[in-house]
Amino acid sequence: MQTPTSGETESPVNSGDGASQATSRVTEIGQKAAGAIDDKREALARGIDSAASSLREQAENLPGGEKVVKAAHTTADAMETAAGYVRDQDLKAMLSDIQQAVKRHPGATLLAAAAVGFLLARSFSRN
Repeated sequence: MQTPTSGETESPVNSGDGASQATSRVTEIGQKAAGAIDDKREALARGIDSAASSLREQAENLPGGEKVVKAAHTTADAMETAAGYVRDQDLKAMLSDIQQAVKRHPGATLLAAAAVGFLLARSFSRN
């Protein structure tokens, strides 16, 4: 290991050992977070399935006629598909799919992000 020359101080960032320890720690934290998220996937999928089932049960009671009932059933089908996706894919595969979608449809992604941001801002401003 080289000793610092005048004006230089050794720090964990400059030290190969410190940098490798930091990288290792960040990797470990990332793996733990991904594992925790993956552990919750089944519960999330069950929740989506439950919401889809509730929507399907209530579809006939919704005001708006046949078009609304059909839209509710189509939405419930999409929710069940989403639940299956969440159940079958791990976090890494989901992130990869999101990256591909963003690259293919950047404009739609920006609009969706703006809409989500707007809805979040409204929900927080009401509290």
